[in-house]
Amino acid sequence: MPWADLTRTTLLTLFFGAPLALTAWALLDAARRPRWAWALAERNQVLWMTLILMGVLLMCGGVLVSTWYLWRVRPVVAAAEEGRFPG
Repeated sequence: MPWADLTRTTLLTLFFGAPLALTAWALLDAARRPRWAWALAERNQVLWMTLILMGVLLMCGGVLVSTWYLWRVRPVVAAAEEGRFPG
């Protein structure tokens, strides 16, 4: 029986910890990018950080916002920071 308790505890920790870790990753990444890179990428740093923070309140919403940031916005801002611009 102790293995069942350990398995259940591990799954619950992953279920609730993974979205929090994803949100923390997105928030820390957004915070560390310089403002000029956001401006060159034509994105709003304050807006994205606010959306990510608000997403913490709703697990599904937070996962969606953080995933969208990491998948679509982060590469554009990172490219601007490195001096790469589209077309």
